[in-house]
Amino acid sequence: MGRKIGFTNRTIWPEYGVYAPIWGYVFDRSLHALTALDTLPLGSFSEPRIEPEIVFGLSAAPSAWMDETALSSCIEWVALGFEIVQSIFPGWKFSAADTIAANGLHGALLIGPRHPFAPRATEWQRTLPAFQIDLNCGGRLIDRGHADNVLGGPLSALRHLAGLLANDPLNPPLAAGEIISTGTLTRAMPVAAGEVWSAAPAGIALDEIRVRFG
Repeated sequence: MGRKIGFTNRTIWPEYGVYAPIWGYVFDRSLHALTALDTLPLGSFSEPRIEPEIVFGLSAAPSAWMDETALSSCIEWVALGFEIVQSIFPGWKFSAADTIAANGLHGALLIGPRHPFAPRATEWQRTLPAFQIDLNCGGRLIDRGHADNVLGGPLSALRHLAGLLANDPLNPPLAAGEIISTGTLTRAMPVAAGEVWSAAPAGIALDEIRVRFG
């Protein structure tokens, strides 16, 4: 269904000992719409953590040479979502190569309301690198993030992936119809059954999102 980019948030690199972005695939079985999801069971995940991320839907294939304005013309919609990441390596102790072997630590991608990109392209370009977000559990602030953490902004993360794949002899380039999750805006926080998590953005016209875990 698309790709997830990981470790775009430079503030968490020392925590994990990974100092460059990675990516993995998103599958139909790991993709969920938050508007249709009541509770996400955690039983199938290994040491799950939650990450609030900007998600794009592509209407055209981006090229590696595109600047962010040209890149924006390839985006059909934008949304706030949660990626549930997991570690098959106990205690989240791994090397960069391990994360690739584990498909970028991808567990699930939960997508909030989608907003058309083209009608407000100028606004999105202005606000996407500048907004702030609060990650809450049970109504309590757990962490606060900023869009600039993600390689300078989610559009920059998308451009990074397009450039990376342009030089990849094994994996296909990005294509129209793909869904791209651009990396966590906050620290990745452990989650447990019974908890309700929310992410509230400020400075951008995206909806607050919420998920309950079972």
